[in-house]
Amino acid sequence: MLNRIALSLAFICALSLTCLSAHAQQFKVLLFTKTNGFHHQSINEGVDAIRQLAVRHHFAVDWHEDASIFSDEKLTQYQAIIFLLTTGDILNDEQQAAMERFIRSGKGFVGIHSASDTEYDWEWYTKMVGRTFHIHPEIQTAELSVTDRKFPGLERMPDRFWWTDEWYEFGAERTKGLNYILTVDEQTFNPAADWGSKKSEGMGKFHPIAWYHNYDGGRAFYTALGHVPATYSDTLFLEHIYGGLYWAATGKGLRKK
Repeated sequence: MLNRIALSLAFICALSLTCLSAHAQQFKVLLFTKTNGFHHQSINEGVDAIRQLAVRHHFAVDWHEDASIFSDEKLTQYQAIIFLLTTGDILNDEQQAAMERFIRSGKGFVGIHSASDTEYDWEWYTKMVGRTFHIHPEIQTAELSVTDRKFPGLERMPDRFWWTDEWYEFGAERTKGLNYILTVDEQTFNPAADWGSKKSEGMGKFHPIAWYHNYDGGRAFYTALGHVPATYSDTLFLEHIYGGLYWAATGKGLRKK
């Protein structure tokens, strides 16, 4: 009788392991939303959206705001890190070093909106993001353009379409080799901004919004979209985010043409 019970338990365990293997998630990501400056109202909507993407596309996600997660031991379980609406200085020197080693090991980074308004004094990070935030005008509707269809997540975006968001203006490129995929037409909105200590009339004919590049052994994707909470329920935006995340986590998805 005991032998039969033991065999039954062994069979159940083997079957469970088989089922777990068959339903293994594609990859696992760290979603980080710590702020040390402006705190976006859309953070909660953004977290919900990433969680829904995880269910839809069968990957695992852990949400953290505690920077102690940035250690070699804790980061090893992830294939990509998402900085969602982060601001200011959020990691200490040891945590920054752990993130650098993470990317150098061949893994990925995704920055959404104010990830470019983060860690200005960390040169390695600003080069990974590609450009740093400078200023923005009031939220307006403007015309976006897809400039490169090789990147995943743009399949159903029109060549040109209207979008409402907070249009970030950026400083000069922090590194070479950025591949731009979305731009905004400044002739379709008023790019002028005056913050007293900062003023701008816009970036001119070329105003980038999203890009990607290989960086320091790993991969980095950034999009400036995502200020408005309602954005995180928009299908086009969610496909855009998942395309960037899928590429950052796996290195897959780029088209040859």
